[in-house]
Amino acid sequence: MFSINNINDGLFGNVIANPTRKELRDLAKDMEKTTEFKSASYISEVRSRSAKNTYIVDEIKTGVDQQEISKAKADEIAAKVFEYIKDKEMIRVDRKMGMSDKFSYNCRLYISKKYARIAHMWNNTLFNPTDSENPDLVSIYVPEWPERIMFAYPESGVTFILGSDYFGESKKSFLRMAMYKVKQAGGLGFHAGSKVLRVYDKNKKLKDVGFIMFGLSGTGKTTLTIHDHELTGEEKAIVRQDDVVFMDENGYCVGTENGFYIKTEGLNPEQQSVLYKAATSENAALENIKVYEDGKVDFYDTSLTSNGRGVILREEIDTTDDTVNLEKANKIIFITRRKDVVPPVVKLDPKQALDTFMLGESIETSAGDPTKAGQSKRCVGTNPFIMGPEIEEGIKLREILQNNPDMECFILNTGSVGAKDDFDGEKLTIKVSTTIMKEIARDNIDWVEDEEWGYMIPSKVDGIDINKYNPRNYYTKEEYDKIANKLKLERKVWLAKYEGSPEEKIAATVSI
Repeated sequence: MFSINNINDGLFGNVIANPTRKELRDLAKDMEKTTEFKSASYISEVRSRSAKNTYIVDEIKTGVDQQEISKAKADEIAAKVFEYIKDKEMIRVDRKMGMSDKFSYNCRLYISKKYARIAHMWNNTLFNPTDSENPDLVSIYVPEWPERIMFAYPESGVTFILGSDYFGESKKSFLRMAMYKVKQAGGLGFHAGSKVLRVYDKNKKLKDVGFIMFGLSGTGKTTLTIHDHELTGEEKAIVRQDDVVFMDENGYCVGTENGFYIKTEGLNPEQQSVLYKAATSENAALENIKVYEDGKVDFYDTSLTSNGRGVILREEIDTTDDTVNLEKANKIIFITRRKDVVPPVVKLDPKQALDTFMLGESIETSAGDPTKAGQSKRCVGTNPFIMGPEIEEGIKLREILQNNPDMECFILNTGSVGAKDDFDGEKLTIKVSTTIMKEIARDNIDWVEDEEWGYMIPSKVDGIDINKYNPRNYYTKEEYDKIANKLKLERKVWLAKYEGSPEEKIAATVSI
C-alpha cells in the first residue's frame, strides 16, 4: 500500500536508479534522431503544457486562477497509478535545485522506462545531487496513462503527471512545488530570469547592477536574459538564471537550474549568437524541432509545432559565471508584449508594481495555448505555476519593494507601438529593448511623468530615438482615448478578481 508521504523504490517493479547522462541518452536511443551537431533530438506526441488538465489538491486554499481537485479524488487516482506501476520498470533520477543551502531542494523523478528521453532532458536542467536518499520533492510521471491529468500535493511535495509526454510537465512540476515551499518559508518564487550588467554609470563609476526579468514564455525573457547588450571591455553582461528565481525579503535572489529550456523558433547566429552556440552543441537536447534525414536542423520550420524547444547547458552559455544567485535584484523588469499604447519602457512606484505584477499582461504564445497564440493574455506574475492565493504574492512583493527603496521596477514592452487595422505598429526590436536595459543599469535615462497613466516615461535614452516609439504619435486623440479607456476597463475588471481583505484592495485604485 502506497503513502503519499512515503514514496520509495519498493513501490515499483524495478527501478533504474540514477543512470549517468550518457546512460540516459542511451536508454532513449530508440526515440532519438541524431542531429548534424551530434546532439539528440526527440519528438513528443503532446507538444505544449496541458494547463487545462492541471490541478492543485485541496490540502491548501487555492487561488482564483487555479483548478482544485479533492484529496479523496487525487488519492483514488494515485492508488490506481501505483497499482499499475507496481510491476513496471521505472527510471529514477535524483537532482538538486539550486547551488546553495538557502531555498534549495532535493528533487526526485520517477518515470516509465520507455520515456527515458524525458529523464535525459530533465537530468540536464538541475545540479548533481548532494543527498539522493532524502528527496524534498517527488514527481511520478506516467506518460502512457490513458487519462491526461496532472495534480500536485502542495503540503506533501508530490506531483503526478499522467497522460502527457511533453517534457515541460516534468520541469515545471518541480519548479511549481519549490515556489510554493519558498513562499511557506517567507520568500517568493518568481517565473523570471536573472542577470548582472556590469557598467559604468553616468558618474563613470563601474558597478554591478542586478536584474530580474518577468515574462511569459515566448515574450523575449530568455533572449533578454542571455543577451550581451553589446557591452565590451570592463563592461559586461553576466547571466545567472533563465526561468525561475527565489527572492528573500532583502531582494537576494537564489537561482534554481543548471540548464536552460529555450524556445528555438527562428533561432539564428546573427541575432542570438550566444543561444545559437549552446543550442548547436552536442550536449543540447532538442524537442519537436524539424530535423531532416541527414541530421540537418531547421529552426525556422514550424511544421511540427511553433513551440520547438531545446535544453541547453548553462555552462555552455559564454556569459555565465560560477553562481546562479544574485546579490540583489536592483532592477525588476516586467516584460510585456503589446502593440498599441504601452510605451517601450515605463518606470513604476511600488503600488504600480503591485498592479503590474497582478496584471501580468502579455500575449498568449505557443508554449501555453497554441490555438490562441498572439491573443492578449493576463497571468498574475506572468507565472502560471502559482499555488495558493495569488494576491498574497503581490502583497509580499510590494512589501519587499517598500522595505528596499533601492529596488526599482519597470515595464518593458517587446512588441510594438501604434498598431492599427492597416499597420502592425512600430516594432520594438531586440536592439531597442537591450539598449533600454543597458541605460537603466547606467542610470542614464531622463524620465518625465505621464499625467494620464501616472507612471514615468523616458524623454531621452542614449542610442535610441525614443520619440519614434511614443505611442501617441501614431493615433488621433480619439483613437488613443478609445484604446486607453478599453485597456483601463480590462485592467480594472481583471484586478477585481483578486480583491480580498481591505488591505488587499487593488482594483478600486488601478494605478497604471
